[in-house]
Amino acid sequence: MAIMAAGAAAVFLGWRVVAAGEASVWLVMTSILVAAGVGAVATGRVGLSPRLRWPWALPAGAVAGALLYVATAAFVLVVRRWPVFDRHVAEIYDQRRGLPLGMAFVLAALLTAPGEELFWRGLFQGRLAASWGWPAASMATWGAYIGANSASGSLPILAGAVVSGAVWGALALWTHGVLASLTCHSVWTGLMILRPPGGPAERGRDDAVHPGTSPPGEGPG
Repeated sequence: MAIMAAGAAAVFLGWRVVAAGEASVWLVMTSILVAAGVGAVATGRVGLSPRLRWPWALPAGAVAGALLYVATAAFVLVVRRWPVFDRHVAEIYDQRRGLPLGMAFVLAALLTAPGEELFWRGLFQGRLAASWGWPAASMATWGAYIGANSASGSLPILAGAVVSGAVWGALALWTHGVLASLTCHSVWTGLMILRPPGGPAERGRDDAVHPGTSPPGEGPG
């Protein structure tokens, strides 16, 4: 429980540091979430997919990630007409200036997203499920996840925590493990990095020079 509390607090404080403009989201949140993921694995309490065999959980997560990307892209294209939301999306895009596309993909899809899932849906939800049962644990984890990410002060990140967090929590509830949600999160994040909703050209000339900016909804992961 101490690791769970420390990890959740670190995510909250990390977002406050980023929101204050004191450090890059790529440095702060990647470091925190990778460390949280490693800590989760070190406990030996993270299950991959006890209720669904991995040859089914893996493609199920990948398909869910692709569908979540389509839904997110449609949502962003509609809601970006709201000036405040659009400004927050632009601020997230600005975070990736100067970072090569390949490096952004590795940091977000292959490091941050897995670390986040191993901690939240693997350790956090799994440990609560042992005491409260999976449905209650899913709801509690979802609430804690939203609360921790609300510290970002960013509407797209909060929206991503609410919607995507519900999807990832549901996958963990279904499989009683982290493999499907981890795959979903990584696929979604990778697609958001490679094909940002609306395309970089609509973000101005500078974004056209630096394509593949950070996805609206999750920062680097």
